[in-house]
Amino acid sequence: MEFKIFNREVKTSRKELIKLITILVLYILFLLWVKSWLGIIVIPFIIDNYTTRFIPWNWWKKSKNATVRKVMGWVDAIVFALVAVYFVHLYFFQNYVIPTSSLEKSLLVGDYLFVSKYHYGPRKPQTPLSMPLTQHTMPIIGGKSYIDAIQWDYERVPGLEEIERGDIVVFNYPAGDVATTNPEVIDFHSICYEIGKQLNPSLIVAGRTTEEAREIYETYYKDGKGYIAERPEIFGEIVNRPVDRRENYVKRCVGLPGNTLEIKDKVIYIDGKQAEQPENVQFNYNVELTQKMPESLRRNLDISKDDLAMLQQTGQLPLTNENYLKLKANTKLVKEISIVNNNYTQGIYPLNGNTGWTVDNYGPVWIPKRGESIALTLDNIAVYERPIVAYEGNTLEVKDGKIFINGKESDSYTFKMDYYWMMGDNRHNSADSRCWGFVPEDHIVGKPLFIWLSLDKDRGLFDGKIRWKRLFRSVESFK
Repeated sequence: MEFKIFNREVKTSRKELIKLITILVLYILFLLWVKSWLGIIVIPFIIDNYTTRFIPWNWWKKSKNATVRKVMGWVDAIVFALVAVYFVHLYFFQNYVIPTSSLEKSLLVGDYLFVSKYHYGPRKPQTPLSMPLTQHTMPIIGGKSYIDAIQWDYERVPGLEEIERGDIVVFNYPAGDVATTNPEVIDFHSICYEIGKQLNPSLIVAGRTTEEAREIYETYYKDGKGYIAERPEIFGEIVNRPVDRRENYVKRCVGLPGNTLEIKDKVIYIDGKQAEQPENVQFNYNVELTQKMPESLRRNLDISKDDLAMLQQTGQLPLTNENYLKLKANTKLVKEISIVNNNYTQGIYPLNGNTGWTVDNYGPVWIPKRGESIALTLDNIAVYERPIVAYEGNTLEVKDGKIFINGKESDSYTFKMDYYWMMGDNRHNSADSRCWGFVPEDHIVGKPLFIWLSLDKDRGLFDGKIRWKRLFRSVESFK
């Protein structure tokens, strides 16, 4: 097939023309989906590659130097692979491996998850210039794996479904907006409060008014942050990470936008009604044994060595109800067993609040919903300060008992985003929303679909390391 463009004769085969049309249709459909018309600038280059060839894309194929052809062949393949992986990872799928026991016994340490981004709708990248398959740090050489000079506002492409209560969700760690680099500390805010408290032993929150307590917490945080900033040789650099460059976490969604959540004696209530517990939910139990737990029993109950480290003959052990009943029935081994009542208030969200909430008894707390407002008071401002300031970009001050947002006195606030409440199934051993609060919609990464690989770190390669029964099991089955 021959035609002229800019007085230049162009020859292309029917096969190439069909390939060009197919690629253009798919690419335009992709642009319609992501609503990014900036991508139109790529279309002339696609057309040129198959027709006009003004740009000598494959110049190296005509080189007389065999080494050039070989090297450039590898470069061409690698560049294509990196670009393809970048877009697939960005808009469609990614891998995620379970690093901690917070979701046991539903999802286990060593489970490799196939995470869909198109189910909830992929986000347009906030930091588009980044090294593919890295989160925030370059492997081996260290340093940032992204360039934050260009940052785009949050937008989400339409997905197949909305997040439902009970869904297991991968998301960016909300409190990971600030971190230190050496060592890497992503619980920066909680550490600031803890260090500040140690620096000010005379400042006691107990018995203070709400306003007085708030001032003390502000002192804690300011002094703690200053202590870290002044010691780069210990903590490294303090870095601010964009949303999409924060650590990835996985938890179960237990509260949706607009819900009022409360935990009473370990039981979750949504809008005043008891919520259904996951089948494999775990709590810690005080256990006293007549001897160390036999290895055969540990394996039979699928108790990890890390969990068993808290128990010699006496100690604590996270157990499902099923495992609790099995141990309780083993009277030759078990002298006493009783559930732990966790009444500690330290490290509970909000970190600058004086709520008295604990892991087992929390709230009630209303989960913000886009377009809905809440009345602000000195009693609840600590709960909603972080969404208002850190996630929605406002300033907030409390002066003379009054709340000021963006310099204006305010007694209410209307939220710009939806928020979610995430918790682990291993309830006494999970850093979740009870520690760092709400998860904003712009932090949602995707929905895990199935386990494609599962490795038991407590076993050898020929001793059951691969958990064959978990391979390609649907994550939905763990509801």
